[in-house]
Amino acid sequence: MVDSQYYLPNDIGIAALDCGEAFKLLSPKEKLYAHYLSRAAWYGGLVVLLQTSPESPYVYVLLQRLFRKQAPAQLEAVADAAGLSSEEYQAFLVYAAGLYANMGNYKSFGDTKFIPNLPKFKALVWNSQAYKESPGEMEALWNNCSHLLYSLEDKQKQLGLGDKGVTTYFSGNCCLEDAELAQKFLDSKKLSAYNTRLFKKESAGKHCYEVRLASAVKKGRLCCLLQTVVWKAVFSVQRGDYAFLMEKVSQNLEKAKAYAASDNQKGMLEEYIRSFTYGSVDAHKEGSRFWIKDKGPIVESYIGFIESYRDPFGSRGEFEGFVAVVNKAMSARFAELVSSAEVLLPELPWPPAFEKDHFLKPDFTSLDVLTFAGSGIPAGINIPNYDDIRQTEGFKNVSLGNVLAVAYATQKEKLTFLEEKDKDLYIKWKGPSFEVQVGLHELLGHGSGKLFIQDEKGKLNFDKAEVRNPETGELISSWYKGSETWDSKFSTIASSYEECRAECVGLYLCLNKQVLSIFGHEGEEAEEVVYVNWLNMVRAGLLGLEFYTPESKSWRQAHMQARFVILRVLLEAGEGLVTLCESSGADGRPDALITLDRSNIHTVGKRAMQKFLCKLQVHKSTADVEGGRALYETYSAVTSDGSHDFLRLRETVLLRKEARKMFVQANTLLKGETVELEEYEATAAGLIQSFTQRFTEDAEKLEAQLLELVSIDAPCWCPTVAPCH
Repeated sequence: MVDSQYYLPNDIGIAALDCGEAFKLLSPKEKLYAHYLSRAAWYGGLVVLLQTSPESPYVYVLLQRLFRKQAPAQLEAVADAAGLSSEEYQAFLVYAAGLYANMGNYKSFGDTKFIPNLPKFKALVWNSQAYKESPGEMEALWNNCSHLLYSLEDKQKQLGLGDKGVTTYFSGNCCLEDAELAQKFLDSKKLSAYNTRLFKKESAGKHCYEVRLASAVKKGRLCCLLQTVVWKAVFSVQRGDYAFLMEKVSQNLEKAKAYAASDNQKGMLEEYIRSFTYGSVDAHKEGSRFWIKDKGPIVESYIGFIESYRDPFGSRGEFEGFVAVVNKAMSARFAELVSSAEVLLPELPWPPAFEKDHFLKPDFTSLDVLTFAGSGIPAGINIPNYDDIRQTEGFKNVSLGNVLAVAYATQKEKLTFLEEKDKDLYIKWKGPSFEVQVGLHELLGHGSGKLFIQDEKGKLNFDKAEVRNPETGELISSWYKGSETWDSKFSTIASSYEECRAECVGLYLCLNKQVLSIFGHEGEEAEEVVYVNWLNMVRAGLLGLEFYTPESKSWRQAHMQARFVILRVLLEAGEGLVTLCESSGADGRPDALITLDRSNIHTVGKRAMQKFLCKLQVHKSTADVEGGRALYETYSAVTSDGSHDFLRLRETVLLRKEARKMFVQANTLLKGETVELEEYEATAAGLIQSFTQRFTEDAEKLEAQLLELVSIDAPCWCPTVAPCH
């Protein structure tokens, strides 16, 4: 019997991201700018199919061809004739919506596979209009994905490298040692891994590695790296990965440039086009510099290979692109928080030498999302992720208001692991408290802390004769050298460790009355916000166990690992601050209860955060990978030992888990010189319809190119096949 965690439930929450009012307020020029940026984002978002699993592009094209010929309402009659029950047809729609929402058949949050909860998928395909018109093509699509569509072999259950899971950032014969060697090579050549994939083959007894850069230009290797032999291996760097999609992205960015509101926006787009054309991360950095300077635009956007959560090695970025409209009322609160940042930063529990020399006031805005293309939609963003820019030039913070408004709405009956008296408080204050946490997490979490660096000329950005480790009292003895970065140095733990640090900053600074006042919370109301923020964090730590895989002893989601670590720290603080007990529910099944003593938050809780945060920052600042990894992996361990049986609690969490919501997004449609907004209902069918209508003008050509690319690379995902071409 298949474990239900690999099915998406028929009653999964689906919400529409409302941006209609914000879009109406845009001028015709702004609408055209937003339209072409959105088109660039959506075309680029298809890259994620190729970054997720070998079968994802095949499943995507299969579904697109089914729904292009028959809308969900029409296909229902076909399903009935094929012998599907109404529940099975709903399961089919939910699966399809899930594939579109995650841009692949692995969950964007948790990286576990999901499979169709119906055995008659093939019968539905064979009875469809698409099959009747093109039986050979539809059968070929089915044959290319049907086995992996349902496969739950151990390696197929989650994303991972080598025998730990599936990844298409690396060819199937790569392991952790290959990833480490490639990173060493890239560092030696001052190349970033953000927009790359790695493919390995054997030739004349040597490992041959091809580093592929995402770019529209296919021909021409970077001359100096045509074929370099290092460490008894051959490395080459090749342009042209995802070439046809990078070309579509660049074409639409070029069109958007005609409607840019400022020279900064034009400069930004020119550099992005150069980056996606030639595979240059340096050009993307230049574009990001223009983007940082583009303060308070009406239409905000960012695009590229951004977050490295899903690369098992933690260095390669998943493609994402967003376009959004500023929410002026909420942005005013965030602007006040930015203005207070220089007063709040010294409150953080590390010595002044461990903080940036100058706080570079970022743009911090609340946005209503018009388009967010990628595998999932966050509640907040702090970008760019380039350390060299963040440390000396700045960054931007973005809170996604219309995502916050619908993503975390909770029904009381579905609230798990809380006392009844806490549930009402939680429902009332979860939204306001999460708004505070997101603001602090993004601005003063990701925006704080200094990295000690020695540049390629030997110059240090700190005084090594003066700066001491506050944990030991000794002068610091390690730092980042040359081209080393946070991601390249801390690799597999970098993303989760940094999310944990930012979450801890949010918990620590939400105790500050000035912060709460900025968000409009005073007196007793402010204390409720603090209580629910901390309660939400410890509950999230328990829920995080869903994203741990005992077989490989690995975490599949950076944020949830971070929250589990925080739960462990607060449990360890003792004095009754947090209690976690196993119990039996009213339904007779295993249950659990987590409680938080609000009277101890400002004392026991604050001290625990103070101590832990300082350790996190010191290891990060000093490039102390060994110490940082030992600390973080100790708190990340999920065992049956000690005062809590976390492995057994994990089973309880899985038993009572609720599926994460999916979002339906609007499309912008160009009619002459006018841009119209097409919105869809908040159902699986509505989500499907939005994707079917998203790519209409060149759908068949686009799908043919996707299939060509994935078929050429197909041998790369089988470790027994040596050549990738």
